[in-house]
Amino acid sequence: MQAHRRHARYFVMMSVCVGMFVLAWGVVRFYSVLAAVALCVVAMVIPPIAAIFANARDRDDDWWDDPRWENPDWDQPGHDRDRPDHDEHR
Repeated sequence: MQAHRRHARYFVMMSVCVGMFVLAWGVVRFYSVLAAVALCVVAMVIPPIAAIFANARDRDDDWWDDPRWENPDWDQPGHDRDRPDHDEHR
């Protein structure tokens, strides 16, 4: 569910960015070119921020603690996902 939330957050922010560009040069430029340029400058900052927020982990996201990264045999009998085994001799 966390990935869906991140994708939705990214989609909304990028939609706002594209909408600001379209609004700036489709409508606002007829009233004020300076305001249209200002809208574009604000819209230009949104994509890096969207990428940062879309890739940020949630509080309940635990993909970095996945035992498969440390132990490739974690799915064999006797291994517990919540308490991964650690071999000292490896």
